[in-house]
Amino acid sequence: MGNKILVVEDHADSREMMCLVLESYGYEVKEAGDGAEAVEIVKHWCPDLILMDVNMPRMDGLTATALIRENANCRTTPIIAVTAFTDFAEQAVAAGCTGVLKKPVEFAQLRSVVEAQIA
Repeated sequence: MGNKILVVEDHADSREMMCLVLESYGYEVKEAGDGAEAVEIVKHWCPDLILMDVNMPRMDGLTATALIRENANCRTTPIIAVTAFTDFAEQAVAAGCTGVLKKPVEFAQLRSVVEAQIA
């Protein structure tokens, strides 16, 4: 398989659709339903890219990003904040995100963002 991507999204339908699309592009994909689950996953599996929803229950994406950045194996892993809220861009970058992808996610845009980050 190709590069590894972690999709962090609390809405199961959106998460499953992104995973299916990314797998169809040849990526190895794991998924997390919230930030806390993502933090646990990266303790044992460091992906080449993380797509991180910002607004989630239990642990939001910005908190999860900051915690993931503390993991020595994932300090430089690109993390793309995925959000419908335009005012989160500065906060996402301050938390350690590499960039922002706006919802609703268009799959052509998703592919170009992923390819740019893992090229």
